[in-house]
This record gives sequence, structure tokens and C-alpha cells, in this order.
Amino acid sequence: MMQALNIAFWISVLTMTFRMATPLLLGTVGEAFAERSGILNLGIEGMMLMGASVGFLMGYITGNLWLGVLMAGISGMVLGVLMAFLTVTLGAQQHVSGLGITIMSSGLSFYLYRLNVPTPGGIPITVKSFEPIKVPLLADLPILGPIFFNQYELVYISIIIAIVSFYLLYKTDWGLKIRAVGENPRAADTVGINVFRVRYICLTYAGGLAGIAGSWLSLAQSGMFLPGMTTGRGWICIALVVFGFWNPLRILGGAMLFGGIDAFQLSLQAVGFKIPYQLFLMMPHVFTIIALILVSRRAIYPRALLKPYRRE
Repeated sequence: MMQALNIAFWISVLTMTFRMATPLLLGTVGEAFAERSGILNLGIEGMMLMGASVGFLMGYITGNLWLGVLMAGISGMVLGVLMAFLTVTLGAQQHVSGLGITIMSSGLSFYLYRLNVPTPGGIPITVKSFEPIKVPLLADLPILGPIFFNQYELVYISIIIAIVSFYLLYKTDWGLKIRAVGENPRAADTVGINVFRVRYICLTYAGGLAGIAGSWLSLAQSGMFLPGMTTGRGWICIALVVFGFWNPLRILGGAMLFGGIDAFQLSLQAVGFKIPYQLFLMMPHVFTIIALILVSRRAIYPRALLKPYRRE
């Protein structure tokens, strides 16, 4: 019996790992593109919150969850364009611009929610959230079935996005342009690469993925919107970019590792492991600090990161 319980516990942890990794994977892949082009996007936390709010509102009002995901992505793209306007066009400091967008979006996301959703007695309103899909036959396999073939569609989509993003960044001329802009924008401009357009596109892409990551939290993981429900995932994404060396495939592995830490602490709470829950909640963030300490010295940052570019 104890062996069966142990097997069931670890199946639960591994199954949840994919789900907890999904918002981290989406947000971090987008952040990698932004940083590869030379822009540090500290607005990602706010973009995720706005995506969670807008996605929930569209799902609540229309009953169409996929429309909620779409609008969440669009809301993130709008904020990505705003970030690009501030940092690329105006040349404002990237730290200040990103933090400003996060602060603004944190308040605006909750304001939009309260404006459109009644909360009688302060009880959050819920929507019918996404449900896992079972792959015929494969989902019935012992152990592997529930882990790999009984997941949400957005889980599979996020993995595909990571693989396609790796191909775009490292196997195409467009990816070479992005990396050139992030290393030496002046040289890239000299050979005819439009530095401003590349950075605008990368930040728009980063915002869109961050918005979709937020919609996962409200439309799949919880079925509701709560202020601050990202609980720092945006900041973890920024650390995870460094942990994955700006490589989407390494980021995929890193997201699974970080998601596994989160899934493990949730599973321990579920089985009644007697440790103060605050320590459980600390685990992902403590692990983030440890991971950064271990890899930050070996990380080779894009040389133009945080440096505004002006054409002479």
C-alpha cells in the first residue's frame, strides 16, 4: 500500500510539473527574445497580471475560453508595444519603464476586473476553466499516460512554442538579426538591419506570450482572477532566462525544473506534510536565488542589454 501511495504521489508531482511550468515557460521564452534584442523587460509581471485579468473577463463575459486566451495575448502585446515605445523610441531607462508598466498593470488589471465582475460579499467569481484532454489510448498507459498524455492543450502549445522559438532564434536569418541587434546594434544598423523594428517585434512577442501565460493562471489553473495571482512568476521568468542562457530549449528544461519544485511543495501540502505553509511558498523563490548564484557568473549576457540605441 505504501509503495502504491508513493507511486501515486510522484505521478501527481510529475503531472503537475508540466502544468506549473507552463506560465514560466511562456513568459521566459518571450523574455529571452526581448533580452536577445537588447531590452530587459521588467514589465513581464504586469503583463502576466493583465493577461490573467483580460483573459478571465473575456471568458466570463463571452463563455469562450479560447477568446479569453486570444485577448490576453493581445493585451500583453499592447503592453509590449508600450514598453518598446518607452525604451526604443524614447530611449527611457529600461528598469524604470518596466517597473512602471508592472505597477500600472497591477492596478489596472484589478480595476478592470472590479469594473466588470460583481463580487458579492467579496467572494471571487469563477468560470468553467479548461480541462485536461486525454490522448486516446496513450492516456491509459500506466505511469506515463497521466503524466504526458493527460494534460491541458496550453501545456502542449507552450512546449511547441519553445521548440519553434529555438528554431527561429538559432536556425533562421531572422534569429541571427535578433542576436546581432542584441550584441552590437550599431554594426547591425550598418549592414541594413532595422534595429528599432527588430526590438519592437521582440517586445511585442514577449508581451503576447506573457499575456497568454497570465491567462493560463486564470482560465486553466484556477478558473478565477485574484489581484497579485502571478505571485512573482514574472520575476522568476527573468531569473529563468539567465538560468537557461537565453536558449529556449534550455529554458524548457529550466521551466520544468522550477515547475517541479512548485509542484513538489504543493503535493507535500496536499498530503498533510507538517511544515508551516509559508516555508512551502518560499521554496520556488529560494531555489531561484540559489540557481542565479550558481549560474550568473557563467552567463554571457547580450552585450547591448540595457543600452539604448540612437542613430547618428
